[in-house]
Amino acid sequence: MNTLQNFSRRSAAKMFLGISVALVMATSASAQFTGDSVGSSRVAKTVEQAKSGRIGRDVSLTGHIVKHLHRDHYLFRDNTGEIRVEIEPILWRGRRVNPDMTVRLRGDVDRDFRGRYISVERMQILK
Repeated sequence: MNTLQNFSRRSAAKMFLGISVALVMATSASAQFTGDSVGSSRVAKTVEQAKSGRIGRDVSLTGHIVKHLHRDHYLFRDNTGEIRVEIEPILWRGRRVNPDMTVRLRGDVDRDFRGRYISVERMQILK
């Protein structure tokens, strides 16, 4: 019985180690990929898509911040329309942005009593 138990334990340990190595290798390989993924089509890339999508939908918008509305809210415009965006002060990082500059905003669609807006999580100045 001891021999059988030792064999089972060793087999289980080898199987666990093999699965662990396979998982680490799979994770490492997928972490290197930088192109589109299956879920990327769910990301709204235009104001029009953001306005018609579900609340919580991820967005990656490229366009211009054209006006300060109040507090942390601004008006954003791309080729398909305009939408209100909320940009927390920490995201500005001391950078100055004017309406002529192109920015990329990443975040998600949210809603309050004024309607839909984009809650911005990252802001990148492109030009």
